[in-house]
Amino acid sequence: MKTLNKCLTLILLLTTITLSLSATRRPIIYKIDIKKEINKTTWFYLKGGLLEANKLHAKAVLIDMNTYGGLLETADSMRTAILYSQIPVYVFIDNNAASAGALISIACKKIYMRKGANIGAATVVDQTGAALPDKYQSYMRSMIRSTAEAQGSDTIIQKGDTIISWKRNPSIAEAMVDQRIVIPGLIDSTKVLTFTASEAQKWGYCDGIAESVNEVITKYIGYNDYELKSYEPTWTDNLKGFLMNPAMQALLIIIIIGGIYFELQTPGIGFPSAASILSAILYFAPLYLDGLAANWEILVFILGLFLIAAEIFIIPGFGVAGISGIICVIGGLTMSLLDNDFFNFDAVSGKDFGEATLTVLIGIILGFALTLWLSNRIGHRGMFRRIALNTDLQESVSTPVLTNLVGCTGTAASVLRLSGKVMINGEIYDGVSESGFIEKGTAVKVVRFENAQVYVVAIE
Repeated sequence: MKTLNKCLTLILLLTTITLSLSATRRPIIYKIDIKKEINKTTWFYLKGGLLEANKLHAKAVLIDMNTYGGLLETADSMRTAILYSQIPVYVFIDNNAASAGALISIACKKIYMRKGANIGAATVVDQTGAALPDKYQSYMRSMIRSTAEAQGSDTIIQKGDTIISWKRNPSIAEAMVDQRIVIPGLIDSTKVLTFTASEAQKWGYCDGIAESVNEVITKYIGYNDYELKSYEPTWTDNLKGFLMNPAMQALLIIIIIGGIYFELQTPGIGFPSAASILSAILYFAPLYLDGLAANWEILVFILGLFLIAAEIFIIPGFGVAGISGIICVIGGLTMSLLDNDFFNFDAVSGKDFGEATLTVLIGIILGFALTLWLSNRIGHRGMFRRIALNTDLQESVSTPVLTNLVGCTGTAASVLRLSGKVMINGEIYDGVSESGFIEKGTAVKVVRFENAQVYVVAIE
């Protein structure tokens, strides 16, 4: 009995100590820096920071922002993560929150700005700075308006009338996108809205002016004694962000297609195969680590490559296997960019599907176009002439032998998948087919020679 009492006393003492330490521990404020172009890299910063803040049970997340904007689809993902965060997210605009930065800021619970800072100018533009067509502006108007509405409103009964008072006026947010929006006393219909710090405070788009992160936390968020932790980006964040940029993904697809094409044109396995395999790894690896590319989607892509190879090397002509292979390759590349659950695409918006499809198709089309262009220029003229073999083989020792073979007949000593071996007059030579796929044992005729190879056609 005495032993039991001692155990209970010890448990009670430990519990009291634990509760006392918890009560005296300083609250954690978690800071995430967004001080570069809004892209996949900054999205990884925000996502990683929010995850870490939840693990540390932070009381608040403060975004330290200075950006001129960036990718709209990435900004959409970031503002959604902020709106649904379990920890309140605040933003301190250190200097600029333009375009996509304005959208992300409006999603935060409170907006604080430094004197001289600006927020607004959220018109969707292309790489040259020119405004995109109205369908893009319409989507942005809807997105930024709904983000402002998500901050809530107060219902006021005044002289029998019900008045909705928005915490952030959605029309003002919309005016940051569309120059046609008129706000009486604020802006006419000739320019897109951009606020200074004092203007934003006057119209409800700034909740306080401060000169530092510390002032925001102590003066406005209300913590005088706190522990400030900051998200430290890893090299994988930066690498994943770089590789998942749509332009980089299209470039990797170009190299994949180009590598496959040039490998089919040359005997053996060499540099084109290595380039294609490396590009495929760089394409799928960050998507796999981010949870977008599933195992089966990567296998669909690999299956497509095998089907295309079988169509070229095993099955004469081009039919079901080749078409199925192309579909699998495009499907694997595209679905790896989407947040789908097998063939359930309920969580995938039409915009995301269109962007993924466009990225893949642009990469494939440019890949084919570039490889065809390079295949005509390598070794003849242009920037690639230095890396190709341009030796005039007409002066080589084998030239007289090959010259005498023109017009001779023989047989295919191996399958000619464009290139292979042929037997002419009892001797084996490197041969290239000029009449498509030639089976082993088929009678052939030499029509010309070039680069120590004879070019043959099948004899009917």
